[in-house]
Amino acid sequence: MGIRIYELANELEIENKELIEILQDLGLDVSSHMSTVEKDTAEMVTGMVLGTDEDDKEVDIIEVEGRLTVKELAEELEIEPNSLMAELINLGVMATINQELDFETIETLAQEYGYQVEEVEEDDIEDDIYGLVADVEDDPADLKTRPPVITVMGHVDHGKTTLLDSIRKTNVTVGEAGGITQHIGAYQVEVNDQLITFLDTPGHEAFTSMRARGAQATDIAILVVGADDGIMPQTVEAINHAKAAEVPIIVAINKIDKPNAQPERVKQELTEHGLVVEEWGGDTICVPVSALKQQNLDELLEMIILTAEMEELKANPARPAHGVIIEAELDRGRGPVATVLIKNGTLKVGEPIVAGMASGRVRAMINDRGERVEEAGPSTPVEVLGLSEVPNAGDLLEVLEDDQATRDIANRREDKRRADELSQNTTVNLDDLFAQIQEGEIKNLNIVVKADVQGSVEALKESLLNLSTEEVQVKVVHDGVGGITETDVMLASASNAIIIGFNVRPGTNARKVAEKETVEIRTYRIIYRAIEEIKQAMEGLLDPDYKEIVLGRVEVRDTFKVPKVGTIAGSYVKSGKINRNAKIRLIRDGKIIKEGEISSLKRFKDDVREVAEGYECGVGIEDYNDIKVGDIMEVYDYEEVKRTL
Repeated sequence: MGIRIYELANELEIENKELIEILQDLGLDVSSHMSTVEKDTAEMVTGMVLGTDEDDKEVDIIEVEGRLTVKELAEELEIEPNSLMAELINLGVMATINQELDFETIETLAQEYGYQVEEVEEDDIEDDIYGLVADVEDDPADLKTRPPVITVMGHVDHGKTTLLDSIRKTNVTVGEAGGITQHIGAYQVEVNDQLITFLDTPGHEAFTSMRARGAQATDIAILVVGADDGIMPQTVEAINHAKAAEVPIIVAINKIDKPNAQPERVKQELTEHGLVVEEWGGDTICVPVSALKQQNLDELLEMIILTAEMEELKANPARPAHGVIIEAELDRGRGPVATVLIKNGTLKVGEPIVAGMASGRVRAMINDRGERVEEAGPSTPVEVLGLSEVPNAGDLLEVLEDDQATRDIANRREDKRRADELSQNTTVNLDDLFAQIQEGEIKNLNIVVKADVQGSVEALKESLLNLSTEEVQVKVVHDGVGGITETDVMLASASNAIIIGFNVRPGTNARKVAEKETVEIRTYRIIYRAIEEIKQAMEGLLDPDYKEIVLGRVEVRDTFKVPKVGTIAGSYVKSGKINRNAKIRLIRDGKIIKEGEISSLKRFKDDVREVAEGYECGVGIEDYNDIKVGDIMEVYDYEEVKRTL
């Protein structure tokens, strides 16, 4: 059955004459609007006409990079922000004019106004806005050997400071003895006409905070172990930090001059932590020294030079400099002062620099001997004056082309920091672990394990490792005996790890650092519960926690039997308050007799929702009448606590 020309023209909303011309162009013999065409022909012509119309329509496209605020989207859509906010309310979203909208919301709103949204990738600088801005690959022909950078680590009583002092005293260059006027957190010594840079930083915290920001400041780690003490908890921490940083480790067995020194026992203990000394067939250099008597220090320094040669440490002194902030402070007379270790290039006085969210020009540079210098090459530590504010330890310092460029980068980092603070926390926690695994964001679940005894550490560690799946590998980056310390938190922050404590608690300082670094800490008293919760988190099944809150304590001073109601306790609120919707616990002689619901709460003859401290009231317990004078009622409720690790 065919269709007449005039009917088809009417459906396509075009003139009969226009449709006849189209059909004649297709070679069909049609003469008037009363002619008929086959169904297949009608469908083909319909597709041609409507397809042309679609092609003629211009589609407005909005390109979105990251997120847009309500105001920015309104400008793109060429409408008033108030109209857009009203549309958001219709979608159930209450937003202010400066609030950021996610891509899905932007797409929904744009479609309402006839726009298409296209998501474009953000600039590389946005992806790593805290990294180097103008980093370029050096020509191998321009690279020259640079001094190695050494960090000395170890247990607090094993002679780390004494070793550093002895090296400084015996190896300062001629004419400089006694001329060291100040301490700037790093210094250089000369050995056989070769320079070595030592970072004199306060323990593992600076080491990990720098690594957490992607700044690999250290080339070689020296692990100081007391020959009389052996491997201690902080020694194990130091080993784990150095391994995580993937730097060579040279072991200095100190205090060999003491009568109770047992260097062979230390070597045996080192093997338990994956460090096998060379004389036992391993690849770990081990040097027995006495920092106090200055024995074998020359051999230790020679081993440093040898290891540095094997590492082939090179840099290009002819390029614009970049380095890492070792420490920084606000000096009353000089303003912001930053100690910088130059990583590559040469830093010169007067150059525009940016470090973190601070920018400025190099006003002056002072070396480790207190002398003003005009320039500083690779691996050289210097104090830099001229920044606009105090940067953080671990921030990367970089020379850019002009002041405008440094200010722009600093401002963008400040904006990014604010946006990050407002956006959802991105550190690992059990609540969003499953979602991150599903999205492929997490391949390794890093965990720091602390417990009260070594047996518990091993049991917990082994059980956690057995939870590994194809999607995510559980990795214990550090384990140890004792309370959760600031060092544990900093290591967790650097490794994006979560901390699990068994029968141990974090100290006050550790808790403060954890809050600052947004590191999640969870403590347990039962091992299987820790295992079960990690497993549930990996499967996305973690339920919220409920915390009991005691609202008040009530003393029973008289009882009344009410027909069809039961026993009512004439009571006095001794502390806190009693709430009608709360739960109640009846205590007699220190023992819990009954836990249940409040069936009634009255003051005089009136039903009330709440009675405060110091007032009398009548209390009934649901389905319970054995209430006696002198009983204590504890009123409590539960508060839902978001479960984070």
